[in-house]
Amino acid sequence: MTRHQKRLSVPNSWPVERKEQTYTVKAGAGPHGEDGVPVLIVLRDVLGYVDSKKEARYALEQDSVLVNGKALSDEQRPIGMFDILAFTEREEFYRVFPGEGGRLALTEIDADAAGSRLGKVTTKRQVAGGDTQLTLHDGTTLIANDDTITQNDSVVVSNDDKSVVAHFSYEEGALVTAVDGEHAGEIGTVDEIQVTTGSSPNNVLVEQDDGRFETIEAYVVVIDENFTDGGDAE
Repeated sequence: MTRHQKRLSVPNSWPVERKEQTYTVKAGAGPHGEDGVPVLIVLRDVLGYVDSKKEARYALEQDSVLVNGKALSDEQRPIGMFDILAFTEREEFYRVFPGEGGRLALTEIDADAAGSRLGKVTTKRQVAGGDTQLTLHDGTTLIANDDTITQNDSVVVSNDDKSVVAHFSYEEGALVTAVDGEHAGEIGTVDEIQVTTGSSPNNVLVEQDDGRFETIEAYVVVIDENFTDGGDAE
């Protein structure tokens, strides 16, 4: 398996210029699947805090760069949608948010908001002992014995103890953002959920101030107004 990643073949979510150089850093094992962006790219190409892999490694050795409340030690560790980045020495905090065209962008947030993160519920099942286990979009699993939480809902999870501190239902009238597809990065409210038969995905009609768009259920995530605040720091 190659240790290199060609820029031309990186996922659309990666915020890198594809024609500047031939190669870029390859993402290590971790959450978010192939869409996970190595933290080195965020530090170097997005924020400009470092110029090289060596500088990134030194910065991480100071335990001052956190993702979802945990200090990073690997510059290849992937980050992705709705992760919380904290730079403790700078007192800067960012939420990873889907930008225009599906590229991951950074939205600056305050310290209080950095204490928890949003997750889309992808599966829900009973485990030994009768507890209910949720799996989120990034592979995180947690116990949440709340019968009102269902698949495609969103939950806000505390970085400290992984407890659910808020719950947003996937339903008509919910505020959502598209995270993939033609309308990635757009925000609106669910006007209609069209349930399809067979193996075809459900369609979702999303209302906006200037019209509406249609996408599939897998491409939308329920949010609330707090997730649209702040400037884009990409």
